[in-house]
Amino acid sequence: MTHSQQQNPQESPQERRAPLSGKVALVAGATRGAGRGIAVELGAAGATVYVTGRTTRTRRSEYDRAETIEDTADLVTAAGGQGVAVPTDHLEKDQVRALVERIDTAQGRLDVLVNDIWGGEQLFAWEAPVWEHDLDKGLRLLRLAVETHAITSHFALPLLLRDPGGLVVEMTDGTAEYNAANYRNSFFYDLAKSSVLRMAFSLGHELGSRGATAVALTPGWMRSEIMLDAFGVTEDTWRDALKDQAHFAISETPRYVGRAVAALAADPDVSRYNGTSLSSGGLAQVYGFTDVDGSRPDAWRYLVEVQDTGKPADVTGYR
Repeated sequence: MTHSQQQNPQESPQERRAPLSGKVALVAGATRGAGRGIAVELGAAGATVYVTGRTTRTRRSEYDRAETIEDTADLVTAAGGQGVAVPTDHLEKDQVRALVERIDTAQGRLDVLVNDIWGGEQLFAWEAPVWEHDLDKGLRLLRLAVETHAITSHFALPLLLRDPGGLVVEMTDGTAEYNAANYRNSFFYDLAKSSVLRMAFSLGHELGSRGATAVALTPGWMRSEIMLDAFGVTEDTWRDALKDQAHFAISETPRYVGRAVAALAADPDVSRYNGTSLSSGGLAQVYGFTDVDGSRPDAWRYLVEVQDTGKPADVTGYR
């Protein structure tokens, strides 16, 4: 029996169904992708979830995509939680301060902070060395991917620390072990993702002695809305992409990493992970959750043992 499957005899059936009932979460950067998947799964566990981003039903970010924070909030509520959409540009200090004040006024607490702000998909060039890379785009990427996390933590952590047991999840791409040994796409992308890993390490030192926990978390190869569009498939037809990229067979939905966050947030012993780097696939082995199709993909182990070694795609034993 896994850690998450052990039932406390003092818990009611309702508490087991909604272990985060009464908890308040902020998912910063929840318009789409991992942020949306995390928000929905926190809602499914019973939490009140504040979801932020720059794209609303009346205004789009430079991504110019259809997904909105209101849609995410509706999905949270439909899953069983309470979703609250708050338009926020996390580079604007006054907006972030107002966001946290709103949560404090309405809830008086913050139990989970997920720093998932990214916004860099259109700003990095694969394999482009720093001297050839568009400098303005690279610097904008660093502001969106790093500065936003620092600003959000600055304003949100005093509220999170008000009650013991708070959790901060820094979302990144790649584990600390993998990123330490591998070049990640470009100078700017590599620097951004490694910086977020270090943020979790630093926050672990600053929060651990104050009764809270900070971790870095990475999904595997995620079937986000943008990724599905890039392959010209949908969630229902995603396997059609395997003819062009066979290793896509290891991919996972955004809900998978969402279930990882929900499991961490419900774990009374989550402090054992303080300051560490985690993955959705690795946590699935600990907590026993699966992706929405019942599989349990372990993408980072697959990447190291199969894809990076040049072996033909074969997910046997990896999902």
